[in-house]
Amino acid sequence: MTSSRPIAFFDMHAQQRLIRAEIDAGIARILDHGRFIQGPEVAAIEAGLAAFAGARHAVGVSSGTDALQIAMMAEGIGPGDAVFLPAFTYTATAEVPLVLGATPVFVDVAPDTFNLDLADLARRVAQVAAEGRLRPRAVVGVDLYGLPADWPAIHALCAQHGMFALDDAAQAFGGALGNQRLGTLAPATALSFYPTKTLGCYGDGGAILTDDADRAELYRSLRTHGEGKSRYEVLRTGMNGRLDSIQAAVLLAKLPLLEGELLARGRAAAWYEQALGGRVATPRVTPGATHAWGIYTILLTDAAARERVQASLQAAGLPSAIYYPKPLHRQPAYAAAHASGLAAGPPPLPVSESLCTRCLSLPMHPYLTEGDVARVAQAVLAAV
Repeated sequence: MTSSRPIAFFDMHAQQRLIRAEIDAGIARILDHGRFIQGPEVAAIEAGLAAFAGARHAVGVSSGTDALQIAMMAEGIGPGDAVFLPAFTYTATAEVPLVLGATPVFVDVAPDTFNLDLADLARRVAQVAAEGRLRPRAVVGVDLYGLPADWPAIHALCAQHGMFALDDAAQAFGGALGNQRLGTLAPATALSFYPTKTLGCYGDGGAILTDDADRAELYRSLRTHGEGKSRYEVLRTGMNGRLDSIQAAVLLAKLPLLEGELLARGRAAAWYEQALGGRVATPRVTPGATHAWGIYTILLTDAAARERVQASLQAAGLPSAIYYPKPLHRQPAYAAAHASGLAAGPPPLPVSESLCTRCLSLPMHPYLTEGDVARVAQAVLAAV
């Protein structure tokens, strides 16, 4: 039976009602002890994140973007370096290499998983290496929408060319390949705790997961202005990229819910599949992967079909969103990056360009009911 209640695209209020007392108590403790920066809550959430992911170390930072930047700074990535990344993702993945003086090289994505197309990646790495103007230095694999990228294949290519593999798991904390959760599948994994993520705080926040003790120590230095053993011993150029105590307290209240919320997201995805499968292109989950379902995205036949479906949803009072309306290699901010020598102008990335005209994201959060999903699916099918 369908419901008539309002449906949120991301519902943070339902979750907050469950843990408001714990959040209030955590913030009150911080107000009492006064350690607003690097308080005990930060160390506690770092331990909790590492345990959840099965990683040896977690380093809290101020955002998912800063997690990417600190991880790249630690590897010395900069001018003359090529950083390979998907064109179909959020801008933060591409802006960090540019901030560091490196060159992002945009790679197409697979038409079924929307993650890096490994064949296209291999072609572009070989092309950059043969040209010789840039050094192939890193691959940023994005676990788009919550589906883990093909990390064994990425590792194999990185080992072949001596490149660093960085996991951008901003949308995917809780996802896994086999019995390994994201956070252990790459030398470094960047997390975002933006409020709408699978684990989100009430502001900006992020973390870097790694099994490498030396990297973890370096990340802690870089997040705090490059300091050494004391605050006024500066060993290297760093940044102000710390996770604050209040956001850590929010995450500490939320983390115990995450396991159950991931299961609830999976149930909602199964309901969508049951209602929409065979009628529209629903998300594919690769064998052996556990999808975190950070975002639920369907694929329509063309832009006109997407417009019809969005209009149908809007008429029914239901939200939707487009992640993403323009691929990164077509963004004006990255025009200068095409001077990599790969092409005069944006490189041809047909799958990314097609997806941007056809993808549509539907409400996805742990507090959807089967009736909620039925209402959304009915509005979608009415316009297909």
